[in-house]
Amino acid sequence: MTTLYLASGSPRRSELLAQIGVPFITQIVPVDESLLPDESPCAYVERLARAKAQAGLAALADPGEAVVLGADTAVVLDGQILGKPQDRVEALATLSALSGREHLVLTAVALASTAKVAARVVSSRVRFRPLSREEIEAYWATGEPRDKAGSYGIQGLAAVFVSQLQGSYSAVVGLPLCETAELLAEFSIPCWQTLSVHSQEGVGRG
Repeated sequence: MTTLYLASGSPRRSELLAQIGVPFITQIVPVDESLLPDESPCAYVERLARAKAQAGLAALADPGEAVVLGADTAVVLDGQILGKPQDRVEALATLSALSGREHLVLTAVALASTAKVAARVVSSRVRFRPLSREEIEAYWATGEPRDKAGSYGIQGLAAVFVSQLQGSYSAVVGLPLCETAELLAEFSIPCWQTLSVHSQEGVGRG
């Protein structure tokens, strides 16, 4: 039986995997996330997703039938990656830059086993309505932007900032579920596993 490991400490990615009924074990391994010279944002997120998956696999005592999932998300504005804010000043500057504009969110997901590595990159476009300085300050005060790429979480309080989204909502949250399901199928891992038990329990009741 194939065991899936999630090479991420993100609670959002855990919730998304659980949402599609895929059981997993968390396996976090540190990976250098430094941007390489002249590396494009798309190449960057794919490289990190692959690196996380492969590092997680290498850390297992017995990889055997294991498959490790790695993912990475980047918020991109004017060709520049907006990472997690270092402090209040950086977060406020980032949110001010995103105000009233469209930005790109790139999310890569990769699966690694002893036999192969496969990855997908999903691109989504998000537009913010104009934000006032007071709103930005109040949002920072909630604490939500502190650990988020681009200083916001679309699944949280910042949902009220989003006037338009073209692409995958789950990818903007942190894991593109359609593409993840396709990759899982390539590694013979079905979705909805945790739902089958409840379905069986309902059979024959009348």
